[in-house]
Amino acid sequence: MQAPKAKKAPKELSIHGDTRIDNYFWLNQREDQEVLDYLNEENAYAKEVLKPTEELQTKLYDEIVGRIKKDDESVPVKRNGYWYYTRYVTEGEYAIHCRKKGSLENDEEIIMDVNKMAEGHAYYSIGGLSVSPDNKLLVYSEDIVSRRIYTLKMKNLETNEILDLSIPGTTGGASWANDNQTIFYTEKDETTLRSFKIMSYDIIAKESKVRYVEEDDTFNCGVYKSKSKKYIVISSGASITSEYQTLLADNPNDDFKIFQPRIRGLEYSISHYENKWNVMTNWDAQNFKLMETDEKLTARENWKEVIAHREETLLEGVETFKNFMVIEERTNGQNHLRVINQKTDEEHYMKFESETYDCWTSSNPEFDTEILRYGYTSMTTPSSVFDYDMNTQKKTLLKQQEVLGGYDESLYDSKRLWAKARDGKLIPMSVVYKKVDSDEPRPTLLYAYGSYGHSLDPYFSSVRLSLLDRGFVQVIAHIRGGEDLGRQWYDDGKLLNKKNTFFDYIDCAEHLISEKWTSTDKLYAMGGSAGGLLMGVVINYRPDLWKGVIAAVPFVDVVTTMLDDTIPLTTGEYDEWGNPNNEEFYHYIKSYSPYDNVQAKEYPNMLITTGLHDSQVQYWEPAKWIAKLREMKTDNNILIMDCNMETGHGGASGRFESLKETAKEYAFLFMLEGIEK
Repeated sequence: MQAPKAKKAPKELSIHGDTRIDNYFWLNQREDQEVLDYLNEENAYAKEVLKPTEELQTKLYDEIVGRIKKDDESVPVKRNGYWYYTRYVTEGEYAIHCRKKGSLENDEEIIMDVNKMAEGHAYYSIGGLSVSPDNKLLVYSEDIVSRRIYTLKMKNLETNEILDLSIPGTTGGASWANDNQTIFYTEKDETTLRSFKIMSYDIIAKESKVRYVEEDDTFNCGVYKSKSKKYIVISSGASITSEYQTLLADNPNDDFKIFQPRIRGLEYSISHYENKWNVMTNWDAQNFKLMETDEKLTARENWKEVIAHREETLLEGVETFKNFMVIEERTNGQNHLRVINQKTDEEHYMKFESETYDCWTSSNPEFDTEILRYGYTSMTTPSSVFDYDMNTQKKTLLKQQEVLGGYDESLYDSKRLWAKARDGKLIPMSVVYKKVDSDEPRPTLLYAYGSYGHSLDPYFSSVRLSLLDRGFVQVIAHIRGGEDLGRQWYDDGKLLNKKNTFFDYIDCAEHLISEKWTSTDKLYAMGGSAGGLLMGVVINYRPDLWKGVIAAVPFVDVVTTMLDDTIPLTTGEYDEWGNPNNEEFYHYIKSYSPYDNVQAKEYPNMLITTGLHDSQVQYWEPAKWIAKLREMKTDNNILIMDCNMETGHGGASGRFESLKETAKEYAFLFMLEGIEK
């Protein structure tokens, strides 16, 4: 079967005295039958290329699913007099949401069986579930297209009746005022998908009201209820600026009051505690510091320092209780939980032993408690949920992810490696593998993201065992653009420093090769979304390093997308990539944009994935990219694209269906490596 060949329809794109010719611009017409035909041809070709792996794909899927406890149940969380939890039935793709009143010994009440709700839908996603303060009504939301646009609905929990409420075009969540009749929610712009308007709805009067409109198109907004239940809070934010407004939850019809007016570059977040607010901010503090202020005196001049800024430690989060405060910090690339007694000022750090671990505060809705619920995992330790007594420092394991078929942690090992980047910076990598006697180079999958300050923490994956058990090493590269080593790590990998992200990844690869972990004929690269951009850049810079590449939902047409403010999410991205309407940013972005830099040369074997309804990275970016790669490349290596015609950025819905996509990706790697079973 011949590879598809997209037609060429040259379109001139000119700005700043520079003209680009885009031969495949026409592929951005989602409803055009010719476009759909091309995508279907690509899918048919990919299926044909991967046909020899179909039996292996089935085996991998069965193997991966076979490790999952199918009738699993979450650890119950107490909220407002009820214990809430989710459970799964053996063949169910979706969760069943349940609760029990007062005691776990009482009868179960099924709030929502998502398996039944999803019947008849190719894609189905439930948004935030929010129960009214009197525990009688449930607001939930659903997305049946995979564009992350949700319709709000309501259920009477006493009668199990689905009420006639239907509010389309929302972000999915809703927050209740204390009157049990007013909900607050956020509307999305249907074209740009920007969260731009806060609404309230009176379920008795059946009236909606606009409460706030975010006019700055680089900002998104949202609404939530404080953990203390005293306030409704509106958040407005761009990537480097934030602003909050508050309203007493007892008085939902009052006007919102601005907490601290936005100042470009000032970031802060707030949490309410008794008669004051805790404020986490970057005000004269690149790695953030903790401040507090009286709940009635919220302007910045009233903030008082609680935890000072530290050059070596990033302050990431604060969990507030009546007597305690838990600080989430990051030092030298590792997470820490710091417990502070607010009555005595005594404090301690919780102890973790692994070199490659992650810890986090979990569901802690109760304010008046001395028990912290937290999560823990490492590259070799399944995800675990603990309760921690903040007084006695005693921890209790409540649940650890069960791996069916048996999992012996002693058969695997993990390490933290450091690669020296070309500018002298040391880049951490988290490595996991199955122990073997040989020192020979091994097939290695190098994964990274490196954007938006998103840190890729080490974690356990039962899915990953299918790689490790076949001899693969998996490596997570903590490259610049994330916040793995603090806020400077992020700042050094964005805007006019963005190329550090790409060079870090290449330098990590070369370190793995020089240290004999792997070799160029056994090294595989993988990244998704902004990590897919990373894949596009590194194959242009160093196509010789990789045996194969998986680029998932890749952001590869950076210049054209960032120049089009009608495309979802574009305007909010200016602080990340730069605004190419500015000539300096235009030329810098163009110099690395994968689509604009495809050349006539040899490229590695590639699998590209996308979804027709992707809301984050539009399907036409990978579609145009593969068309141009086919036109230009001089090799006979595999180049295929799998476009899911029914889903968006996150792939298939349901806990099992998406694993078919994973099995396909693994089978692609094994085919290149010559692993047949």
